[in-house]
Amino acid sequence: MKKTFLLLMLLLAIAPATALAQIIGKNITVSVTPDHKDWVYAKGEKIVFNVDVRKSGTLLDNAEISYEMGPEMYPTEKKKLTLKNGTTKISGKLMQPGFCKLKVTAHVAGKDYEAWCAAAVAPEEIKPKAVCPKDFDEFWAKAIKEARWTALEPHLELLPERSTPDVTTYQVSFQNDRWGRRVYGILNVPAKPGRYPALLRVPGAGVRPYGGDEWTAKKGVIVLEIGIHGVPVVKKQAFYDNLFTAALADYWHNGIHDRNRNYYKHVVTGCVRAVDMIAELKNIASLGVAWDEKNLGVTGSSQGGFLTLATTALDPRVSCYGAVHAAMCDHEASLHKVACGWPHYFYDEQKMTTAQDIDARIVAETRYYDGVNFARRITVPGYYSFGYNDNVVPPTTAYATYNVAGGEKTLSPYPMTAHFWYQEQWDEWQAYLLSHLGVK
Repeated sequence: MKKTFLLLMLLLAIAPATALAQIIGKNITVSVTPDHKDWVYAKGEKIVFNVDVRKSGTLLDNAEISYEMGPEMYPTEKKKLTLKNGTTKISGKLMQPGFCKLKVTAHVAGKDYEAWCAAAVAPEEIKPKAVCPKDFDEFWAKAIKEARWTALEPHLELLPERSTPDVTTYQVSFQNDRWGRRVYGILNVPAKPGRYPALLRVPGAGVRPYGGDEWTAKKGVIVLEIGIHGVPVVKKQAFYDNLFTAALADYWHNGIHDRNRNYYKHVVTGCVRAVDMIAELKNIASLGVAWDEKNLGVTGSSQGGFLTLATTALDPRVSCYGAVHAAMCDHEASLHKVACGWPHYFYDEQKMTTAQDIDARIVAETRYYDGVNFARRITVPGYYSFGYNDNVVPPTTAYATYNVAGGEKTLSPYPMTAHFWYQEQWDEWQAYLLSHLGVK
């Protein structure tokens, strides 16, 4: 009996430690870094990449690697090496503006470990390949006008469990471009009555619930965070997972053959209607708050970066914006053997697709949904940030977009990041928006 009791006590003692145990990182690591601290080179300049393979933090002798290098998405050199002391230098260069990318795969004990690095070459000279349709402005002016034929009919549902003494939170919905097609989102408003600046948060790709932005609202900003799929945004994750694997699977490809049937047509008009919704708050007496009709920002990353560019270009009420690793930019660049933005419509890694392989009509139709063509029309201040190691939104497209964007603009790249951001990057991004919204 005593032994049983002692065994039970031992199991109870180690149970919490077992429950907290988790897998973090890998014992084998690969590192690829450029020899310029700013990761930037001139055209034709030798680029030296430092490569290390480590085990338990120390260099791994006789490490077997394979690598590919060249313009991102279009490597021109592929080799295998044995690193006697676990480290080496690999050099390359580009004669034209762009990004030279080195991808290294270490083969250790039957497993592969990857790392990559993309160095900038005269990035300020990168030009987009996107062609702008002559009737681009007419198309979108008509789309917004027709969407506004449908009354907003806003509906607010108080979320007491998400509200605080400083911030009141609602699930909000309003009609978009036809009766019954609604946009849903989370609205956070300061609890104290008054007129405030406003911020519209637009989403990255996928299907998910949303939590809103209590932090910014607490600082004295009306914040509306929207979804784009016409479904409530406060359900359990399983609801969204089912949609993403069925009805909304690969939704970004829906209707790309026809500008009027493109999935993003109602998404973009929905973003403009979201600004309409912010303006409408003054007519909802129960809220006690209203937009100050002067300061209004739009922000998002990835797909949300594209939607930020589109909304800012199309709605003159927007006074500032923040676009982080904006997707859906320079679609047709891949037809010129240049890196294109997500969702890489015309890029086939195996076939290295060329213009001859693609229906020219589809290319023409997607031009109405290219972030580059929206960026060219922007006139208000904006913040741009992205990583050089991003495989989803290649920095070639990010720079191409930034270089042609209109208005006052601030660029703050974080070279090491991929399709994510560092805490410092996030803090800088939010500080930019608050400053341009007049919030201290």
